[in-house]
Amino acid sequence: MKAPGWPVSLTDGPVGVRPLRLREAVTWVDLRVRNGDWLAPWEATPKALPVTEDAWAQRQTIGVYTQMVRRLRRHARLGQALPFAVTFEGRLVGQITVSTIVRGALNSGHVGYWVDRMYAGRGITPTALALVVDHSFTAVALHRVEAHVRPENTASRRVVEKLGFREEGFHRRYLAIGGAYRDHISYALTVEDAPEGLLNRWHSVRAPHR
Repeated sequence: MKAPGWPVSLTDGPVGVRPLRLREAVTWVDLRVRNGDWLAPWEATPKALPVTEDAWAQRQTIGVYTQMVRRLRRHARLGQALPFAVTFEGRLVGQITVSTIVRGALNSGHVGYWVDRMYAGRGITPTALALVVDHSFTAVALHRVEAHVRPENTASRRVVEKLGFREEGFHRRYLAIGGAYRDHISYALTVEDAPEGLLNRWHSVRAPHR
């Protein structure tokens, strides 16, 4: 049996989200290594791991990518995650994943995302997030999507705030990042918050600035 709403590919203009492919391991590794100083300050890692530049590069390998894709595919088949590649004009530029999907009375998931620094500021991440959240609320039938962001990560906070995610709380020492447990701000959106669809909302936000 397939999990609800998976697999799927979604697009809006040049921006797309689709399942990750094993054959794009070399591209993924290049992106991650090239963007180390852009991504490492915000990504959760076990507290015991070293935080040097070399240590980051050692974790961005074809083997790591292959294991990650296989693990995420397994979780997707079980309905526990929605792991997407983010593309721009067909080129891999990032990732977005709805994880820790819990059904029952909660019916919720957590979303995380990253994008190549060369493509930041073009509206790619908000578009991808809007596509994924709309899909989560419709085909996947989730009720709630949460995002947890470090207070210092202004770029990531702008993404969720542009889309109308609601700030709901402050988690002290929530995740281990860079060798220490870091505070995070909790954002959330429920299906009732975006009756017109999040992508439609994003288009209306962007229209006056075009």
